Amino acid sequence: MATVQVTQDNFESTLKNNELVILDFWASWCGPCKTFGPIFEQASEANSDVVFGKINTEEEQEIASTLGIRSIPTTMIFRDNVLLFSQPGVLPAKSLDQVLQQARELDMDQVRAEMEARRAEQ
Repeated sequence: MATVQVTQDNFESTLKNNELVILDFWASWCGPCKTFGPIFEQASEANSDVVFGKINTEEEQEIASTLGIRSIPTTMIFRDNVLLFSQPGVLPAKSLDQVLQQARELDMDQVRAEMEARRAEQ
């Protein structure tokens, strides 16, 4: 699957309607973003079960602000509409593959139970 452009119009539906979503926050003027772009695109071709979305932070400032994006590129992984991973900087291809595999292997029932327990403590 090729990457998809994620905007304010399709952000929520992209997260809600897909089990596993990885987002690349980028800008056209960003040198490290240009380095990460081909890595992200190649991973999208190798992982057809995952939605790979690109969010241009210049055009989608509201999304970037809501998610607290402070530097780019930033990679975020959501599974079942739950944020599992967020990291600024260029991820090497091997690291990207590893975090995707970890996200696939998580027991989401356990993740939700832990989230609920934390909420109850607060």
